[in-house]
Amino acid sequence: MNNKYRRNRGERATINLDHIGKKIKEMRLRKKLTQQQVADECGISKSLLSKIENGQTASAIATLSKISDVLEVPLSWVLEEKPEQDLVLLPKAKRPSKIGDENMGYSYELLANRSQYTGIEPTIIHVTPKDMNLREDTYTHSQDEFIYILEGAIYLLYNGEKHYMEKGDSAYFQGSKPHLFVPVNNDGAEVLTFFITNPMD
Repeated sequence: MNNKYRRNRGERATINLDHIGKKIKEMRLRKKLTQQQVADECGISKSLLSKIENGQTASAIATLSKISDVLEVPLSWVLEEKPEQDLVLLPKAKRPSKIGDENMGYSYELLANRSQYTGIEPTIIHVTPKDMNLREDTYTHSQDEFIYILEGAIYLLYNGEKHYMEKGDSAYFQGSKPHLFVPVNNDGAEVLTFFITNPMD
C-alpha cells in the first residue's frame, strides 16, 4: 500500500498524509519555528515531526492535536482539505474516515470544521478493539473534552483513575490532565467527542 495513504478495516475513504504534512510545515515556517522547537514543545522527536511533515507516517490524534496547539491553529485546519464554511452538510455516506494509527488505539472522523467563533471540534473516535490496541500511555492536550459513548464500552483512564463507560454514558473533563480511552473488549467502541477550546486560554 502506498505509504502516502492509509485505509481502515472497513475500506472507508483515505486521507492524504502529504496534505497534512504540507500544512503543518507551511504553518511552522510561517511562524519561523524550527522542527526541533516544535518537537520539543510537543514532547516528540524531531525525526517523527520530520516524517509527519514529509507525509511518511500517520499520527495519533493526540500528536496532531499537540502540534496544532504549538502552531496555534485548529486541529480541523490541519485535517480538513476544504476551507471553513458557514454551513457544513456532511452526509454519512460522504464522510471520510480520518485515520491516525490503529495500533496506537484510535481512528477518527472529523464531523465538521471547527468554527473560529465557537472553538468546538466535533469528532467520532473509533477505539481500536482490545487485541489490536497497543497504546498504554495517557496523553494530554489544551482543549476541554466532552465525550458520549455511541457504541460499545470503554474504560476512561483519567488523572490516575479508571471509569467504566458504556453506550449512552457521557463525560466532560479537562484535556490538560492525563487521559486515555481503553477498549473493554474486541468489539471496539465509537465515542462522539467534542474538543472545546477554553476562551480563557
